[in-house]
Amino acid sequence: MKSDGEIMEILEAFDTTGSYRAAAELAGCSHHTVKAHVQARDRGRPVATPTRRERVTDAYMDKVIELVTRSGGRIRADKVHQRLVKLGYPGSERSTRRAVAEAKRTHEKAGRRVHRPWVAEPGLWLQYDYGDGPVVAGVKTVLFIAWLAFSRFRVVIPLRDKTLPSVFMALDRTFRLIGGIPTYVLTDNEKTVTTMHIAGVPVRNRDTVSFAKYYGATVLTCEPADPASKGGVERSVQIAKADLVPTATNLLHGYDSFAELEAACQAFMTEVNGKEHRVTKRRPIDLVDDERSVMHAVPGRAHTIAFGLSRKVPTNTPMVAFESGQYSVPHALMGSEVFVRVQGVADGEQIVIVAPGSDGFEEVARHGRARPGSPKINDRHFPTDATQKVPGVYAIRAKNQDEEEFLAIGHGAHEWLREAAAVGASRMRQKMTEAVALSRLHGGDVVDEALGTAAAYGRFATGDVASLLVNRVDAHARSADEESSLAQGTGGWQAMGNQRVSADGGEV
Repeated sequence: MKSDGEIMEILEAFDTTGSYRAAAELAGCSHHTVKAHVQARDRGRPVATPTRRERVTDAYMDKVIELVTRSGGRIRADKVHQRLVKLGYPGSERSTRRAVAEAKRTHEKAGRRVHRPWVAEPGLWLQYDYGDGPVVAGVKTVLFIAWLAFSRFRVVIPLRDKTLPSVFMALDRTFRLIGGIPTYVLTDNEKTVTTMHIAGVPVRNRDTVSFAKYYGATVLTCEPADPASKGGVERSVQIAKADLVPTATNLLHGYDSFAELEAACQAFMTEVNGKEHRVTKRRPIDLVDDERSVMHAVPGRAHTIAFGLSRKVPTNTPMVAFESGQYSVPHALMGSEVFVRVQGVADGEQIVIVAPGSDGFEEVARHGRARPGSPKINDRHFPTDATQKVPGVYAIRAKNQDEEEFLAIGHGAHEWLREAAAVGASRMRQKMTEAVALSRLHGGDVVDEALGTAAAYGRFATGDVASLLVNRVDAHARSADEESSLAQGTGGWQAMGNQRVSADGGEV
């Protein structure tokens, strides 16, 4: 293509000579080129603009556009060519492909959305979505991910399911982690928010409406199958899944417990909110302070519309009763209020228990359905030193000074008391007083050993302990050593050969 300077030389040469061929000789080009530039100038068209030649497809272009539009831009060029041939089209399939490609570009351009940059105001928008979480103890989890549009502050909370109570629990925790409630909450068209669409208008879930009214927020949904309306939270889901969900190609290990996954989510939030965002060039943890100033306060008590029935945990055992069954909860909740509900799962029903925590409500226990008389117990809910009530096993505790002095003798005294009571020994208190007196006389260790021996052999009569104690003392007193031997000596052996026998056979 000729440059602008070369074109001006051609036109100037023609104006000077008035001849195409003469101007061509001066400009060093073909006389056809000179003629084309001169005619373009005379017609008022831009000089050196290529002219479109007539094509074999021009007469059939309306039909091509119709077929592309009706198919939504999905029809293949070979199918269009077959239809055009039936209409008398004389061109080649190559020409048809060019015409179809041009029609598809026009169709795409006509239907393409034009996005205007969204400048979010502080404290207005919170968006949330879900991502597939890792498998913990053989059970698949869900990642609840929320995103503040202005500050880019992210919240990641692991859930065991996407039911309405779990979503409400996660939103309450999100509000408390942020420190305020925004004006609008935007999410996808989940059944927990939208029950149906009528003429393009979403019908809200009544429980969600009640929840939103309680917190003073407006819950909105994006257009169906339109991720562009909440692209920020979609990107947050991708980042969280890449960091928190183990795959075969990364070095993350699995999670042995749900608590470990929660700790990993907390560490992720601390890291991602403490880094400078590539768009705002500021840390989300700093920008969220600007949002809190325009948000309204979080209610002191969470909305419990879908958490279940309220139950009070006893002060001495971490168990709650629900529908003729008993279920354990962490022992730290003794004396506090929890909420219990039934949730259907693929293999039956589960009992879900939630309780208020420092960051809002959270799930504290999940059990299978218990049968009456057979409680569901999780050993991790009890401390390691928890006592268990077993019939026939009684805790020995002194109720007065005499009992305290007897039990202070030692372990043998405890065993003597337990065994003597089991066989119904008589005058037990008098015998316990005698044992205390003996311990003062001979020492506690000796008497404790005698009491243990009496318990082992069932000797609970009056004086048995004293007899065992005396025999033990005598045995120690008669014990042989180098200076004191129990042997009779050899004196008695001297008379063995001098014995005389009388007539009646007796010794003389």
